[in-house]
Amino acid sequence: MKITMRSILSGIETTRYIPITEHQFAAWQGGQLIQDAAPQLTVEEREFLISGLTEEEMARVFAEPDDA
Repeated sequence: MKITMRSILSGIETTRYIPITEHQFAAWQGGQLIQDAAPQLTVEEREFLISGLTEEEMARVFAEPDDA
């Protein structure tokens, strides 16, 4: 299913294909935890649905500071 989300950090909208059914998506939107509604999703796919963060944004946010 193609889903467009807005990043909570950058405000940039990104559209991705997420392997989730309409029924699973509706269950999540209805209050079920995403990991229960769609257990097949990766951590990155769940985070995209929850916060709109892409893997690239997460890598920048959670990167270790340079030692130099």
